[in-house]
Amino acid sequence: MCGRYAASRRPEDLAGIFEVEKWEPEEILEPDYNVAPTKEVHAVLDRPLKDAADPRPVRQLRKLKWGLVPSWAKSPEGGARMINARAETVHEKPSYRRAFTSRRCILPADGYYEWVTGTEERELEVEGRRKRPRKQPYFVTPADGSVFAMAGLYEFWRDRTLPEDHPRAWWVTCSVITTEAEKTPLAVAPAEGPRSLADIHPRMPLMLTPDRWDAWLDPARTDADDLRELLAPPAPGRMRAYPVSTAVSSVRNNGPELLKELAAPEEGTLF
Repeated sequence: MCGRYAASRRPEDLAGIFEVEKWEPEEILEPDYNVAPTKEVHAVLDRPLKDAADPRPVRQLRKLKWGLVPSWAKSPEGGARMINARAETVHEKPSYRRAFTSRRCILPADGYYEWVTGTEERELEVEGRRKRPRKQPYFVTPADGSVFAMAGLYEFWRDRTLPEDHPRAWWVTCSVITTEAEKTPLAVAPAEGPRSLADIHPRMPLMLTPDRWDAWLDPARTDADDLRELLAPPAPGRMRAYPVSTAVSSVRNNGPELLKELAAPEEGTLF
């Protein structure tokens, strides 16, 4: 799964990386080293500009809320539970299938956090059953320092209790697509502890390599079977993982110090 991530790149840097044509000052977010569900996040998407005479899609950097609310939902209350969409079923789940064929985005990140759990706990996670509290957090990031481009979906939801021109009348929300975690060795593994991403957690965000960005963002591509081919995980062996402070476990903590690599897992934690 993906429950926390870090996103510290500035909008101007993201614009260069993703060839963004348009972003607004009010859409700019400060670097966030502890992005949690329901927070506002940066997303890259291709969409015609509102009220523009030119109908062509324009690559934009937008501010979305993490936790997807389907357009047909009666209220936004379930959004916090819909932070992840499984790659294996995203094309058929009612909450995601419309967005999958028409509203796809990229959620730029430095990497994501995941907490190591024991074998029995991981089995419960796979079965969808409740597990015990999380343990040692690890930060997972591309070994070459490149952006971690997470595949995402976005959706619009209208709050009918507010007038059309109210600033909170429309919610724009998103979800991260996840896939099975890699079982192959990490490109750079910690001195002690997990040797693969699957040793940390059975799921991981689906990372899109640059050769897939245009196809993924293209709103003209609407065939579900065609789009499912883009959900194939990239070649393994691109990632590194290292232990970080348990301070990241609290959403109240935020700052670059959360990304500092520990020499070893903290005392009393797994591995």
